[in-house]
Amino acid sequence: MRLWITLLVFLLICAAHSAPAQAKSLKDTVSEHVKNAEQKNYISVSIENDLIGGGTDKYYTNGLRLTYFNAGTEVPPYIDKLADEIPTFDLNETTSTFFTLGQNIYTPADITIAAPQPDDRPWAGFLYGSVGLVTLQENHLDELEVTLGVVGPESLGEQVQKEVHEHLENADDPKGWDNQLDFEPGLILSWGRRWPYGLNGNWMQEMGGYRMRAEPHVNVTLGNVYSYIGSGINVTIGPDYKAIQDTPPRVRPAMPGSGYFETPAQGWGWYLFGGLNGRLIGRNIFLDGNSFSGGPSVDKHYLVGDANLGAALTWGDYRLSYAINARSKEFYGQDEAAVFGSLTLSTRF
Repeated sequence: MRLWITLLVFLLICAAHSAPAQAKSLKDTVSEHVKNAEQKNYISVSIENDLIGGGTDKYYTNGLRLTYFNAGTEVPPYIDKLADEIPTFDLNETTSTFFTLGQNIYTPADITIAAPQPDDRPWAGFLYGSVGLVTLQENHLDELEVTLGVVGPESLGEQVQKEVHEHLENADDPKGWDNQLDFEPGLILSWGRRWPYGLNGNWMQEMGGYRMRAEPHVNVTLGNVYSYIGSGINVTIGPDYKAIQDTPPRVRPAMPGSGYFETPAQGWGWYLFGGLNGRLIGRNIFLDGNSFSGGPSVDKHYLVGDANLGAALTWGDYRLSYAINARSKEFYGQDEAAVFGSLTLSTRF
């Protein structure tokens, strides 16, 4: 608890000093890059799985996210009118749209037990689609996302996990899907703000041509699937290529990036990244259970933290990133923190 309170206080200080003097504002710099870019369309496929992280098969066991991001797109009139009604969110020449399809799967620690496990995480799947906007102001980036989906058998979590396990050597047969959450439509509204130059490490340029960037962020999510407020900080370090490299997309509740990247002049590049993120949670349907019917549920922790460390490699019009993630215990009775890997392949055209 003390760690995350200290982190939140630190982030407030960062945000208060998030606009260091620069020859050009962040908005002007990015606008110039996007305007001159030949490729403005990005497709990213993100896979999160405990097998490629902690080598386990439990809790948050799999997440899949397919995202199409269009940089500097012309926003449809109805979205323009909707954005006018949202405080702090303004459309400009940097405004971009993204569309996502995804699926999350959650299971107890032992998937070979067919009987209900009332003291362990409920079986659940979530199939969803979302649409969102990203826009830059002078020194910060705002993001809005609306997600519609389904929880329960219609999410196809059972079918996907069983099909995948049939093709994996020594994989256990998941036997408890008869105990999964009931059908429920899901709605999630998300807003986030990032300060890409909240702590701008220009001093790193004097140490062999490397650059460090620290990016504080805050976010609010409301809905019957998730409701929480969060805050955190991401740090990237790598050679100073003079190219924009936003963070790869991530599966919520992690703070997702846009997936936008530029290829350095020499045709390839790399950077390292890491971050901390804390959430104060009001609702998590995958722990609290269905909204209007009885069923499996567990007592959740209201404060959950994530830590991640990874690397990204850009080659031509492709970027591959991998991160190892640790998520603190989410419910009482959970035997250990969840560890999972995140693998994202992005291309631009």
